[in-house]
Amino acid sequence: MKNLHDILKKEKYKKIKFKITKTQHLLIKAKINGIVGNFILDTGASNSCVGFESVDLFQLQAEDSKTKASGAGGTGMQTQTASNNILQLGLWKDIEFNLVIFDLSHVNEALMQHKSKPVHGIIGADVLMKGKAIVDYFNCFVYLL
Repeated sequence: MKNLHDILKKEKYKKIKFKITKTQHLLIKAKINGIVGNFILDTGASNSCVGFESVDLFQLQAEDSKTKASGAGGTGMQTQTASNNILQLGLWKDIEFNLVIFDLSHVNEALMQHKSKPVHGIIGADVLMKGKAIVDYFNCFVYLL
């Protein structure tokens, strides 16, 4: 069988490197509105998000939301949204990227307890589905179309 990378390159997929942390999270660099941040690549998260503390950093236009977030940190968490942002992962780009904004302190506290660095947010299934993602866990690459 041909090399996966060669096949996906021919199909115009973009190859993005990620790291696996001590906590077994997939850590990926991403740019939002031109600003680089550290994110967890999470196939189980329905939406991509950033923490409230990163709104100014990424120059987000936050709007209140009636939607409540739920996840590993609990349920019923207050959220905001930010629409029409630019997301870039490696050479892959989404110019109409929408984000959920909520309290990520529980995620970062857990990471720091395991001596891992905090993150700015999470890249979720919304991005992975839009980019028709293929995750190569063995070689630590995600491919997006």
